[in-house]
Amino acid sequence: MEGKVLIVCAPSGTGKSTIIHRLQERGLEFHFSISATSRPPRGGEQDGREYFFKTEEEFRRLIAEDAFIEYEEVYAGQFYGTLKAQVEASLAEGKHIVFDVDVHGGLRIKEYFGDRALSLFILPPSIEALRERLIARATEPMEKIEMRLARAEYEVSRAPEFDRQLVNDNLDVAAAEAYTIVSEFLKG
Repeated sequence: MEGKVLIVCAPSGTGKSTIIHRLQERGLEFHFSISATSRPPRGGEQDGREYFFKTEEEFRRLIAEDAFIEYEEVYAGQFYGTLKAQVEASLAEGKHIVFDVDVHGGLRIKEYFGDRALSLFILPPSIEALRERLIARATEPMEKIEMRLARAEYEVSRAPEFDRQLVNDNLDVAAAEAYTIVSEFLKG
């Protein structure tokens, strides 16, 4: 049986990664999609583990060959994208794939896979609650938090374009709701 695709999007600080990990802890088996990038490896990153590292020229050639489900030039000459062949091979092996991506990537992936994919948008209870969470984290300066909040407002405006939305007001409740939504999708 062919695998299915789960696309999870959320503004930074909404608990997306934690919810994905809770799904896995409860026995839902997903393999994370590994993106390709044209940026050089950092620290101990290894090709094929964190990313598929490509030169800018290789990346541009792959774009010309229509090798990506989606891609984005984040900074001049610095690309990130999802390789069709890598994902299709995993799905053919019956593996379920989870994409932890931004809104644009998530919507493009959903468009590509159609009913084989479930797109899930996790919302903060409010932008103000998100502001409080980001400040409480104390990991970034205020100007970076303000940039994240501006992006969050835009991302939240796109939430209705996703198959399902859930509000993370209480992490345990949101994780349980996500489990119900995703397990029903996998059974269906």
